[in-house]
Amino acid sequence: MGVHTYTLADITTPVAPKRMFHALQIDNHNFAKNLPQFLKSIEFVQGDSTTVGCIKQFNFPDGSPINCLKNRVDEIDFDKYYVKYTTIEGGLGDTFECIVYENKFEASGTGCRFTIIAHYHTKGDAGVKEQDIAYTKEAIKENVKAVEEYLLANPQVYA
Repeated sequence: MGVHTYTLADITTPVAPKRMFHALQIDNHNFAKNLPQFLKSIEFVQGDSTTVGCIKQFNFPDGSPINCLKNRVDEIDFDKYYVKYTTIEGGLGDTFECIVYENKFEASGTGCRFTIIAHYHTKGDAGVKEQDIAYTKEAIKENVKAVEEYLLANPQVYA
């Protein structure tokens, strides 16, 4: 088993960290309805968004590369706008044991800097395909842009 680490996102946005953190991490199960092009729905399998051990199932629209995946929250810090979670099922195929993500939302000017570091735990000697990383980076960028646009157009949301 190997571990391959990638920076999947390093994005600066004019939206405050608290608002982005809540839209993308804490309330994403409700917020998903605003982004049907990215998510069909998010369901709780165990716990809720505010607790370590929470498991959410992300259901993707038809035509997506995967149908669904399950993420488990491993760490969460509401003061530092940080969450660490692990994809434990779906989208892993024969290549990955799991994928661990560290998401940070840090103040930057009047907005925030959003970073995602991913640790791909591969099975055996498997590697990570560069085209998969490129696809994931682009999907994250599009998702964040859509969230940013929605929050800027609706300043009362997560204010």
